Amino acid sequence: MHRWFNKILFRRLVYLATVGFIALNIIAFMHAYKFTHFVESNIPKTKSPKDLSWQDKLKSLFLGINNPRPYNKTTPHQPYQTIHLQSNKKIECWLIEKQQSKGIVVLFHGYTGKKSAMLDKSNEFLAMGYDTFLVDFMGSGGSEGNQTTIGFEEAEQVKTSLEYLQKQGKKNIILFGNSMGSVAIMKAMSDFNLSVQGLILECPFGSMYQTTCARFKQMGVPYFPFAGFLVFWGGVQNGFWAFDHRPIDYASSIHVPVLLLYGEKDKEVSKTEIESIFSNLKGKKILKTYPAAGHENYLLKYAKNWRNDVYSFLHDL
Repeated sequence: MHRWFNKILFRRLVYLATVGFIALNIIAFMHAYKFTHFVESNIPKTKSPKDLSWQDKLKSLFLGINNPRPYNKTTPHQPYQTIHLQSNKKIECWLIEKQQSKGIVVLFHGYTGKKSAMLDKSNEFLAMGYDTFLVDFMGSGGSEGNQTTIGFEEAEQVKTSLEYLQKQGKKNIILFGNSMGSVAIMKAMSDFNLSVQGLILECPFGSMYQTTCARFKQMGVPYFPFAGFLVFWGGVQNGFWAFDHRPIDYASSIHVPVLLLYGEKDKEVSKTEIESIFSNLKGKKILKTYPAAGHENYLLKYAKNWRNDVYSFLHDL
């Protein structure tokens, strides 16, 4: 009797575990899809985790977050050209030129961003004497699709943008990236050994797994094992092994000068990740941190510091 009861209990436990495992994967699959595919712009964006009730956090955890497709609602104040390039996706770019420029800065936006969000940084570089080239990654602004791969496929678009400018005879090219844009730059440098004058990288994450875990931590819920399932399905859906998407490793292939910028209150990227990236960079490198800044536009709180840090870096190239 006792042995019979144990067998039934064991079978029920195996059944529950199997159902739970399947359910967890279904939830992760849905969540991963929403994380890497934008919804129509008329669907409201899911609020920041800190602004969600526990009920809304649970809903977001199980059903995923809504990210409306980013569109450009402003354009440069200066004369500019709109340029379309065929990369792995068709991408739209803005070229703003000065007379007698010192070079050109190519700007790449972050996750859920678009090139118009980089106009304030573009204006800073223009004031420093540089042409600027602002790029919409796939899924954003005027570029093709509604998909993002958090810097993986976007690396090809970094390469395409650089090759276009080099064919136009542009010299002294600097790549600037914010968050995901920095990650795409780093992967492009690692994959294609791009020839540029230098890089300015703002708050790149250390790995896809680490940035996924950070989002669960922000929501105040355990990240294990769900973050792993989410990374797995996100990679499967988008055609790559996401656990190998590691800017910490990409840094080891970067030999050009790098200015790495970080906000010490950043809850999406840890200081440990930044320090690991910085340690792995092989060329001339400078790390500047801003004590009260989070994962945000550093011009909001540290405009003077940012200008001085960037100007000094560019002046010394």
